[in-house]
Amino acid sequence: MLEANRGKLLVYASNLASCRSRLKSVSAAVEKTARKLKLDMEIVSLKGGEAPIYVYYKDGAEEPVPLYCSREDEHDAEQVCKALRSMMFVLSFHPKYSALKKIRKEIMRFS
Repeated sequence: MLEANRGKLLVYASNLASCRSRLKSVSAAVEKTARKLKLDMEIVSLKGGEAPIYVYYKDGAEEPVPLYCSREDEHDAEQVCKALRSMMFVLSFHPKYSALKKIRKEIMRFS
């Protein structure tokens, strides 16, 4: 069972076929990050034209905060994991994200 107070990672992506390969690597990285840090994960499908893939962190009732954006260039899952970890580590020092502060050591160990 996931701890409810740790937050969740949200992946916003277009449902167009043209971004599926990017979504595959980004969602694999988000899944790995969520599993290692015991966070929940959700993929939100965006309607309309092609859009970048965004990854947000949401903690309870707070507004989601952006962690990563994948435009047209493709990144492998390890690069995405590293970017997510870096952003989450920085956010762990913000008083608004106390759930990340509690898992800061896990974020640092995660690679």
